[in-house]
This record gives sequence, structure tokens and C-alpha cells, in this order.
Amino acid sequence: MLLVPPPDLEARKQIFRIHTKKTPLAEDVKPDELARKTEGYTGADIASICNTAVMLSIKEHIGKAKDPEDAKKRAKGLKVAKRHYDEAMQKVKPISSQELRMYERFSQQFADTKAGLQKVPAPA
Repeated sequence: MLLVPPPDLEARKQIFRIHTKKTPLAEDVKPDELARKTEGYTGADIASICNTAVMLSIKEHIGKAKDPEDAKKRAKGLKVAKRHYDEAMQKVKPISSQELRMYERFSQQFADTKAGLQKVPAPA
């Protein structure tokens, strides 16, 4: 078993940059600030936050449209704002520290068991 811990701050910054690269962001969105707010989140959690924020923005912009033509016009001006990311973070929760400790203990026990098995001599 291989335990991959949640990414550190620098890794989270990179993950946010990757997932926001093609997203039209509002001026108030700073990927580095988002990374600081997401300690304990996995890369998959961060990807989910980014996708959720985009969907919230689409829903907000297009939901106000009067008709399909108006929806097209609104979609062209679509920007994902900080409030969308804040709301997405309320919906997407990180693994709890209790769960992480449980996985760390399990990983260590597995490693200890594996090391013990390697010391057992092979049958003759």
C-alpha cells in the first residue's frame, strides 16, 4: 500500500494553476490565495472545487437569461469569481485529519508487516 498525503502549499498552488489555466477568472480570483485556503485537500478535491466553481458561475450567468439568445450573450461574458470558489469550498470538503491519521496508521502497519515478512527465511 502506498499512502499519498495531501499536497503541500506549493503543490496546491500548481494544481490550482493547472485547473484554472483555461478558465475565465474574475479579477478577485488568486490561485495562490485559493491554495492557502485548501490545506488538507487532495488534488482531486481541488479539481472538484474548480469544476464546481465553474458550474456555479454558469448557473448564475445563464440562469438570469430571458431566452436562449440572451443565454449565449451572457455565456460570452462569463467569469468565475472568488465567491464561486468560496461556495465550492463549502460544498467540497477535504479528508478529515482523523481519517488521514487512520490511513497513515494503516499504511505504517502494512509497511511493518511487509518488513517482518521479508525477514522470515524462505522454506528449504
